[in-house]
Amino acid sequence: MMNHILSKAMARHYFVRRATSTAFLIPGVTTAATNHHIPMNVTKWISHPTTPTPTPTAAAGLRFSSTDSTTQKLDFQAETKQLLDIVTHSLYTDKEVFLRELVSNASDALEKLRHVRATSTVETNVDADVPLEIRITTNEEDRTITITDTGIGLSRQEMMDNLGTIARSGSKSFLKEQNVTGSDASLSGLIGKFGVGFYSAFMVGDKVEVRSKSALSSVEVDEGPLVWSSEGIGSYEISPFISDDKKEEQTRGASIVIYLKDGMEEYSDKNRVETILKKYSNFVTFPIYLNGEKVNTMEAVWSLEPSKVSDEMHTEFYKYVAGAFDEPLYHLHYRADAPLEVKALFYVPSFHSEKYGMERMEPGVSLYSRKVLIESNSKDILPDWLRFVKGVVDSEDLPLSISREKPQDTLLIKRLRNALTRKFISFLASKAKKDTEAYKQEFFPEFGHFLKVSYFV
Repeated sequence: MMNHILSKAMARHYFVRRATSTAFLIPGVTTAATNHHIPMNVTKWISHPTTPTPTPTAAAGLRFSSTDSTTQKLDFQAETKQLLDIVTHSLYTDKEVFLRELVSNASDALEKLRHVRATSTVETNVDADVPLEIRITTNEEDRTITITDTGIGLSRQEMMDNLGTIARSGSKSFLKEQNVTGSDASLSGLIGKFGVGFYSAFMVGDKVEVRSKSALSSVEVDEGPLVWSSEGIGSYEISPFISDDKKEEQTRGASIVIYLKDGMEEYSDKNRVETILKKYSNFVTFPIYLNGEKVNTMEAVWSLEPSKVSDEMHTEFYKYVAGAFDEPLYHLHYRADAPLEVKALFYVPSFHSEKYGMERMEPGVSLYSRKVLIESNSKDILPDWLRFVKGVVDSEDLPLSISREKPQDTLLIKRLRNALTRKFISFLASKAKKDTEAYKQEFFPEFGHFLKVSYFV
């Protein structure tokens, strides 16, 4: 019966499926067809406009409303006000993403300082004993959330350039200033690309302050700690930051204080914030502390050399990404550089839930870029009939929408999907050949149905 079904399916699709056949993965079925192509439905994501916005300057983009030797109040152009409104009200589909964006910015600030220390002769000995880390503090009584990094910090001019100008990426500017090429691995961890992530804070806050102390000794001597503040309605102020409270003393780096809007109090709740951090930023390179407790305790196993990952590490990571209690039957851990540079880690569970009459499983592979979650349970990474596979795909070169919530280049994603599918099928073929009995007795009785379905999709 199994042979009859598969033979019929193969005959029906022979002329449209010249790619990777799964027939040889089904015990008792042989076929000479090789190098098949499996048609795959790829969701067409809506691309956000990426036309660069002109950078405002003191003469053409900013109007100095009031100014003295220490405090500046600056207004944006009308076009910039409109863009700010779009970013804070229309760009992101989920408000909780603001925390992912700000943590990513904090990670970039730490990465920049690490790079400058390693490659530059510029003195960066401000608060030299302060470790590289991200600290997040919630205050339910005051309805605030504060995201602090101990990174490179901001000068007054950098506040005007990077915070006072929407769609100007500070990370991109930094790479240009440092004359860093795409092949420079020392800054491969920089996440920011579009220069809009900071403004996501205004989705949940009616006022935002950025308190900063530059790590560069010359800037610190000249300016001292500064505070940038805005209500997100078209203007901002920059002034010296002075606090009589030692708890609020600004050390090296930057602190973003968000005064939450009515109805956004949930983001001052420690448990809610911890859930968001673990969802999006659990694998950020630098330690993240929430109210003094470390949050990101799980290592990004997929980023390690496959030979350095033990079976115990695989089991622990599988249970985390799959939300499972069993041990994985198989794992596939590999790296590739075409069509994108990608790191992938796939797991085959020991069983699937659909056979017990439970609801249809969601795709089990999540999409990351530079260790930051872009899309959980992505439908674009593997075809639906491989929905039993759990794991992670991470690419530093992934083309993303401006909100970094979806992959953007549909054709490239389709090519990536095809490449990953072929790799996984080849992996199963190897298992079927090298460990035939285990494949027949453990894998195929549990998951053979999904391979059969691939012929009718």
